[in-house]
Amino acid sequence: MRILALAASHLVTLGIGFALGIYLLPILTAPPSPEAETLAIEAQDARYSATLTRELAGSDALHWGEGTISVTDSSIVHQGALAAGPDYRVYLVDGFVEDEAGFEAVKDSAAFIGEVESFEGFLLDVPAGIDIEAYDTVIVWCETFGEFITAGRYR
Repeated sequence: MRILALAASHLVTLGIGFALGIYLLPILTAPPSPEAETLAIEAQDARYSATLTRELAGSDALHWGEGTISVTDSSIVHQGALAAGPDYRVYLVDGFVEDEAGFEAVKDSAAFIGEVESFEGFLLDVPAGIDIEAYDTVIVWCETFGEFITAGRYR
């Protein structure tokens, strides 16, 4: 009985350690966020902006974003904070979605903008050939776990 209890406690500890590792590794290995001044300068040229909030249907205590998204012809600027996590990606979609099911339904027609590696603001270049006017919403998505993080409708 004692061996069984020790094995169970070790397995629980291993599971907790693994989960903490998945959560903390992106935080520990994240590059520094862009300077707030740089983000503010880039956001000045925005044609559109949107507010990110934790109050979306797909957001929860571990998957959220807040702040402002600014969209220019050449960049996407986020001033604010994202919950830390692995493999975040930014997409543009036509039509507001606020949860996993909504994004998965339109992901095939979404425009991939880039990967996010920092959690206190980001600056991404809009790839050549993507017309921001063809979309109206910015989505932050966790590719590894298929988790909705946040979204903002910019027009």
